[in-house]
Amino acid sequence: MWETLGTVRDLGRLQEIASVLIRYGFGDMVRRIGLAGALEKAGRLLHWHDPQAMAHMAPPERVRRALEDLGPTFVKLGQVLATRVDLLPPEWIAELGKLQNAVPALPFERVRPQLVEDLGAEPEAVFARLEQVPLAAASLAQTHRAWLADGSAVVLKVRRPGIRDTVEADLRLLARLAEIAQAQAPDLRRYRPTQVVHEFTLSLRRELDFAAECRNAERIAANFEGHAEIVVPKVYWQWTSERLNVQECLAGIPGPDLAAVDAAGMDRRQLAMTGAGIVLKMVLEDGFFHADPHPGNIFYLPGGRIGVIDFGMVGRVSAQRRYQIVQLLHGLVERESGAVADVLLEWGEGEGEIDESRLHADIGAFVDQYRGVPLKDLRMGTMLTDVTTILRDHGLGLPPDLALMVKAFLTLEGMGRQLDPDFDMAGAARPYVERVLLDRWSPRALARRGRRGLLDALDLAGDMPRELRRLLRAARRGRLHMQMEVTTLKAFGEQVDRAANRLTMGVVTAALVIGSSIVMHSAGGGVPSRWLLALGVLGFVGAALTGLWILLSIWRSGRR
Repeated sequence: MWETLGTVRDLGRLQEIASVLIRYGFGDMVRRIGLAGALEKAGRLLHWHDPQAMAHMAPPERVRRALEDLGPTFVKLGQVLATRVDLLPPEWIAELGKLQNAVPALPFERVRPQLVEDLGAEPEAVFARLEQVPLAAASLAQTHRAWLADGSAVVLKVRRPGIRDTVEADLRLLARLAEIAQAQAPDLRRYRPTQVVHEFTLSLRRELDFAAECRNAERIAANFEGHAEIVVPKVYWQWTSERLNVQECLAGIPGPDLAAVDAAGMDRRQLAMTGAGIVLKMVLEDGFFHADPHPGNIFYLPGGRIGVIDFGMVGRVSAQRRYQIVQLLHGLVERESGAVADVLLEWGEGEGEIDESRLHADIGAFVDQYRGVPLKDLRMGTMLTDVTTILRDHGLGLPPDLALMVKAFLTLEGMGRQLDPDFDMAGAARPYVERVLLDRWSPRALARRGRRGLLDALDLAGDMPRELRRLLRAARRGRLHMQMEVTTLKAFGEQVDRAANRLTMGVVTAALVIGSSIVMHSAGGGVPSRWLLALGVLGFVGAALTGLWILLSIWRSGRR
């Protein structure tokens, strides 16, 4: 499979990946997924040893360190994996959550040519003032503060020059790594590497498009029109493109600076409730939410308002999914294990059969432990983590949109408890849960669903005569076929076919032995006799080979 790698650049990057994995003690994995052979074919040699310096590290830490050394694409992959609480245990989620985008900033002169190209003019001609020292630098971009002619402060988010080519090369390699890992490492198959890499590829490509990020910001701002508690930066579209976005600069207290929050006399409890309300409205009412609401993307503004930035990673939840989320949260809060189990079975994505009775029993035992616990003492994040653990134990996984939602809830509750140790996530969610439940069964919602169902029924009735006519025409012409496939009978047929093949080969082997014996017994002196003798030997060799084939076939069948 590695022979299909298209460019020398990819092979060079492949060597870097293998070298980093080996450095952190993953040499065995490199061998198992075939990287060693690929590199040898490329004419490169590696010394297979695992450094003793890494021996003291726990596996999650070694993986995090390796991802950091592999560069921006792999750092982003680790951050996406940190959202998959349904696939990875808590210690892995906690360690991958430490991955940081912070990297050394590029000198301004390195980004100036691209900035001039995107602005259509020199930066000094567009902005009254521009700070060449970045506010912050991340793996994909760095930000600079500037001021417009009217004195308005703005932030320029500039994509790192050449980063897309690097990312695309890494994504190609990741796709091939995932295919090989899924095919050759059965213990990794339950993590669905090809699916994870596919979702990650789509997410990262969207994140590289800064204009799409601005469209996300404006959509969320529109959803909160009339809500003064949230501030989304204004986008200056005349200077915004795929590689550059220019937005309003929010002047507030950064989310991690709680000492400044106290010094400003802000009400932490109220800020926690406001933040919870913002995220819950996004998820449960709008179905379009900021998927990474960590403190670094939050600013506390005067008047108890909250500013939100960086809409590169967003989640989408359909109306049906939102109702299922509400059912789950309502079942958790009201301790209704049956409702929780039903929702999880709807969500579960796994291979093989699901033992529903055992799943119901595990959910029942989990929910029962919260009976009698006051609502304010419930830890919604802990409950959701426990639920995903149960899913993982049953070989089930969450759909990607729900994994992002669970991660957003976990981050939200963590932030809420930093602001207010008595923060009640379950209490904050309850009004939204009840509102969605009531809205679903409101007369207007029922009428809307009824109208949609009636239109679908009318469409079906209108199409029925044409479909029946087509069916009858096919029957008259003898083109109507019915196919029924029974898996057990198919397997039985394959077994019978293999047995018949072995029996036929056995008869052929016996015939070769008997025929060769007759030929060799008939051989006398002279040249013709030597040819008969050779023919008899060939017959015995053929019989030996077919006999060996039969034995190998029986042995392989026994192993299967």
